Amino acid sequence: MARSAGLAHIVRNDDGTSTGVWGVHALKSAFQPIFAFEEGRLRIAAFEGLIRAFRDGEPVSPGSFFHGVPAVDRFHVETLTRTLHLLNAGACLDPKALLFVNFDPSLFSDRAVVEVALRDTRLVMHEAGIQPARVVCEMTEQKSGSRAALFHFVGMLRTHGFRIAVDDYGADDSDIARIDELRPDIVKFDAKWISRLMLSGPGFALLRTMVSTFRDRGIATVFEGIEETWQLEIAERCGASMVQGFVLARPELAPTSFSVFSRPAAAGAIAPEDPAVPAGRPVAPPVRPQPALRPFGRRRSSR
Repeated sequence: MARSAGLAHIVRNDDGTSTGVWGVHALKSAFQPIFAFEEGRLRIAAFEGLIRAFRDGEPVSPGSFFHGVPAVDRFHVETLTRTLHLLNAGACLDPKALLFVNFDPSLFSDRAVVEVALRDTRLVMHEAGIQPARVVCEMTEQKSGSRAALFHFVGMLRTHGFRIAVDDYGADDSDIARIDELRPDIVKFDAKWISRLMLSGPGFALLRTMVSTFRDRGIATVFEGIEETWQLEIAERCGASMVQGFVLARPELAPTSFSVFSRPAAAGAIAPEDPAVPAGRPVAPPVRPQPALRPFGRRRSSR
């Protein structure tokens, strides 16, 4: 079998995990759980792969690392980060959980590049023992070279058995028309956008309507950036399929401690003794008094 390009920059660790090497940087996988509401409880349904860079043993912010990658190397670095997440997920995560990995659409405008990326990804998945249906390809905010190229790329991912997610819904280039065109399996709502909508009655009504509309189309929803218990309650009241945020669990470097969630006191339930998440029902106390209402609507990205 051919050798993946991403594997050429991989170092195997004694604990079964893998580390990437890119220039002077060591790259490690961090995973953050994504929880699903299920019969009044929360369970881990998925993990998002996040890159953590280190130089001489000291952490480098993701923004600083990625901004320092020359344009000519961006495709190779993305290949390496995806390789790391797949290998580490295969080594230390619950095999029943989905894995969200990022794809920058702007890197896949050429069909030959798409074929190379898919071949490489399938080779790594074979080594990691991960099936395509477990992988959620998350389309990030960056613009593709053309709509036709984006649709071809998404169509090829779907043909190979991957699931599709649209990231940062509510930010630029993530409106309902894009959802209609891409027909994703999952929509992740932009954290800042939904946080603002949660502050008003009309905003809450809009969120609930959008979630209902997506559900009717067979699209699952993820509310990101849940950092307060009252936001968790509102997410459940809106009908969100899944939630992600610091109030539930922070990202952890592989190998993670999240295996504790695979040993619940009852089937599908979170172990109540774990302090990272609320015990019992995932409904927070009554919503605390809110600040003065703010305008709500489609957020304009500042980036």
